[in-house]
Amino acid sequence: MSRPQNTSGASVPKPVADLVLRGGPVHTLAGSGPGPGPASGTALAVRSGRVLRVGADADVRDLIGPATEVVDLKGRAVIPGINDAHLHATWLGALWPDTLFGDHAAPGPGPQRPLCTPAERRAAILKAGDLLARLGITSYTEPGLGPGEDAGLAGAFGMSVVEQYRNLAAEGLLRARVTALWLYGELDGPSTLDDYRAGLAALGGRDPDPAMLNFAGVKIFADGIPPMRSAYTHHCYADGSHAELLVAGENDTEREQNLTTMIVEAHHAGLQVGVHATGDRAIELMLDAVERARAERDLDLRHYVIHGDMVNPAQLQRMARLGVGLSTQAGIAVRTASMVDAVLGAQRAGSTWPLRETLDVGIPLCLTSDAPVLPPDWRREIAAADEWMGPADNPRDRVETLLRCYTVHPARQDGAETWKGTLAEGMVADLCVLAADPLTVTAAELPGVDVDMTVLGGRVVHER
Repeated sequence: MSRPQNTSGASVPKPVADLVLRGGPVHTLAGSGPGPGPASGTALAVRSGRVLRVGADADVRDLIGPATEVVDLKGRAVIPGINDAHLHATWLGALWPDTLFGDHAAPGPGPQRPLCTPAERRAAILKAGDLLARLGITSYTEPGLGPGEDAGLAGAFGMSVVEQYRNLAAEGLLRARVTALWLYGELDGPSTLDDYRAGLAALGGRDPDPAMLNFAGVKIFADGIPPMRSAYTHHCYADGSHAELLVAGENDTEREQNLTTMIVEAHHAGLQVGVHATGDRAIELMLDAVERARAERDLDLRHYVIHGDMVNPAQLQRMARLGVGLSTQAGIAVRTASMVDAVLGAQRAGSTWPLRETLDVGIPLCLTSDAPVLPPDWRREIAAADEWMGPADNPRDRVETLLRCYTVHPARQDGAETWKGTLAEGMVADLCVLAADPLTVTAAELPGVDVDMTVLGGRVVHER
């Protein structure tokens, strides 16, 4: 076959791949949703950090040159790189292999290993990067870094951490793409409107390579969590108590007004807002604020609810209409259901964390680990989500749907769905190789499937 010709008649050199993976199912997840169809191909070629071609083995043969690295999959499967959309990597690096839950059904006092120096923070980020690469994680969100935690006891969330991230990005040493949210209050604690406004006013310019490190918006703690009776709800807890918003104010009305103002002002500044909201009343306030903000300035900034334990059906419908996402942890749902029943009333846990309903109404659901609250193992979180959702009519479709909650949907949350999250041709070559095809096992079996290779932007960052 003759080489392709350009309009001048000169020969056009054929492209040569840097990396070719062949001989196993390649699941691009680029379709509109799960279905019974075959894998997208059995081979994938990468050039200059992007997916060059996906197809049968024969389709990539002409892309292999003397310098091409060729990986024989031998039946192993390729999927897009995993994106954990809520993971405290610096804190994880400080505590691992310990987690806040440990081996218990509920979180206890967390291990105390404060990061006291810039060198310790740098080492923690690098340690987390190595761990995440071994798990096939190529992107994650640090959900809260900034001056609000400069005096924090953990030393894992303040501006010194921001400096270390920027240094590592500039040196090309990050092992995953990082999205971060600014934090102007305390982690799991209060914030004031004045501090928040000061933080927004002090925001600097964009980082040099936002594809590797991107401060996308702000995080606000609206409330706590149901097991600690600190979720902001419309109803009293079983013991008669009720919670307050974590946003500072003289009374409930002022606190609610301040939360609304924070969300609206961030929206007008063109910033994404992630609101830690577990109680139904906190979620409702967040949606009211987003609806007001979008009426005043109609921007789709991918605002999202973090955790959303007690979100109700009417709120899910509003979230879908407003383009508000949900980032949640099925592993916490499974572990704390009995505690939720104890504080909210018998059988209430069954209506919390409505994962199936969230997907049914079309909300981009992100499954996350909240590591180091839980281990950062996405396979275990998918298994927990499957358990929480109950029996599936089609287990294969269920696994594919939940894989999208760790790939496609987080890319949308990052505002990056045009260049990452799937393995369609032209997308960045962020991928992982699994020892078995995840669409041939049940969700419960997925934690036993090893991650054999992780590729970030066409570069192998882990090989088992």
